[in-house]
Amino acid sequence: MRIRNLGILAHVDAGKTTLTERILFTTGATYKTGRVDDGNTVTDFDPQERDRGITIFAAAVSCDWNDHRLNLIDTPGHVDFSDEVERSLRVLDGAVAVFDGVAGVEPQSEAVWRKADRYGVPRIAFVNKLDRAGADLDAAVASIREKLEVTPLVVQVPVGREGDFSGVIDLVDQPPPSAARARQQLEEAVAELHAGALEELGDMSDSTLKSALRDLTRSGQAVIVLCGSAYRDIGVEQLLNAVVDYLPGPSGDPDRDLAALVFKRRERLTYLRVYDGTITKGDTVWDAGAGRTERIARILRVQADRHADIDRAVAGDIVAVAGVKAARAGATLSTKQHPVLLEAPQAAEPLVSVAVEARTRADAQRLPGALAALVEEDPSLTVRTDAETGQVLLSGLGELHLEVAVEKLRQATGLAVTTGAPQVAFRETVVAGVTGVVYRHVKQDGGAGQFAHVVLDVEPLDGTGFAFASTVTGGRVPAEYVRAVEAGCREALADGPLGGHPVVGLRVTLTDGQTHVKDSSEMAFRAAGRFGLRAALRAATLELLEPVAEVTVSAPTDALGAVLGDLAARRGQVTDSGVRAVTAIVPLAELFGYATRLRSRTHGRGTFTSRPAGYRPAA
Repeated sequence: MRIRNLGILAHVDAGKTTLTERILFTTGATYKTGRVDDGNTVTDFDPQERDRGITIFAAAVSCDWNDHRLNLIDTPGHVDFSDEVERSLRVLDGAVAVFDGVAGVEPQSEAVWRKADRYGVPRIAFVNKLDRAGADLDAAVASIREKLEVTPLVVQVPVGREGDFSGVIDLVDQPPPSAARARQQLEEAVAELHAGALEELGDMSDSTLKSALRDLTRSGQAVIVLCGSAYRDIGVEQLLNAVVDYLPGPSGDPDRDLAALVFKRRERLTYLRVYDGTITKGDTVWDAGAGRTERIARILRVQADRHADIDRAVAGDIVAVAGVKAARAGATLSTKQHPVLLEAPQAAEPLVSVAVEARTRADAQRLPGALAALVEEDPSLTVRTDAETGQVLLSGLGELHLEVAVEKLRQATGLAVTTGAPQVAFRETVVAGVTGVVYRHVKQDGGAGQFAHVVLDVEPLDGTGFAFASTVTGGRVPAEYVRAVEAGCREALADGPLGGHPVVGLRVTLTDGQTHVKDSSEMAFRAAGRFGLRAALRAATLELLEPVAEVTVSAPTDALGAVLGDLAARRGQVTDSGVRAVTAIVPLAELFGYATRLRSRTHGRGTFTSRPAGYRPAA
């Protein structure tokens, strides 16, 4: 049986999951159609997906149509879960891009289209929801042409409009006379792109037209456009026929050496695409990147949250396996005798962070392991402990992404955790120094005493560094004691007088001192340096510094005004402004929640990058 590995891609609410349900029903894989509103769809089986009414996790299902097995992945449409789309696209041979018949190309559908471009995945466009008020196929096609910068080839025309929409007319296989003009326009558009079709222009056969459409789709020179209403089951069969006719099947040889790519892990199952060779239940395979063996205990044909055991998987198959202990998303499985490394999916950079804290001591001990398991399933999450604040920070692609991750953590482990905004690492710096600060460290409580006398000057130093010098002469403070004073001063820098933050940007000079023949020691002068500098800092003038980041925002021209206004409200200082991009220095504390705000301000089309840019005085 021939195979088609395809994904369903779109902006949130364009109808991907409803279309997937109709495909499963039409192909006989299910006996009834689930509804997103009822929370009973096959692919949105996670409790959070059903509660929120959106696809969060890419789900794989299989069905048969016209002697082809369709391995289908329903992908998320929300931008916060774009990494799920990224990893799915890496293992697909083709895709169906779903567009809302009213809205046309929306921001996230444009974003996933660009991802598919990067992986060279051929696509078919399906304009959905033509039964809705305001639906317009021509307008949707125009937005595909303009926003996606592709050549759309419309191979169907709708029967009726909006509420009267009742079916579609196929322009490829013997269309009726009423569609003659539309067929002629399709032939002319195809002939401009395909030499073989050009030879038959004016008398083009159905087989020549279909062959040309297949070539143009697989080469990426054009995208064929179908239409319908998944909710009303209009155009679904024609879409399935187009998937079989136009999208490519997998290349690969079951008899070659094994090459399989891991693209997802979830609940002890490892999902992989077999590119070459065959995997049999019980096989030992080689993780080439990690240099270790893994055992395939079971092989499973996936139907969302249901699985059926199979004995083997061959080149072209997408399956789940059990028994793999350590292979992560992006790992290549091969034979040890013929190791292979396949290109891994690109990992998304985390944009937003929250602080995660366990409520009880017992939960605090379990939290690191639970977070590690969470990151193992979702590589777009990262966990780190801030060295200065001590907070455990969970970072991801957006606030909804983190909200879902934390809730999953609670549901899967029973941990009681709270979240909050990360603390920023403030600094304190000297803006006006002091001179001649005297500190005497004297302790006498039986036995050997402690004696150290130091005189310190403190002055500002450009930047965020620290400098220490000694101008003591005549051996009044021996060299080993000078080094001890410096060590004590460095200890004093850990917590400043304004708020206990590290102190930076100062020069300390030891100008004088005294010793005691018996009671002076390195320990005593170290203590004098520490307490003496603390006294000097209390007498000096200090100001608070906050960390800032250089932020570069890319957005459509018509949204730059809103971007600039929002940056100003966040105390940002614009350093460069172009036609489609703005660069500004923004306090790090003001960037919490910025990803979500930017999406709102730019209707999902704005992106940003940031990098640390040092410190500046806090407002």
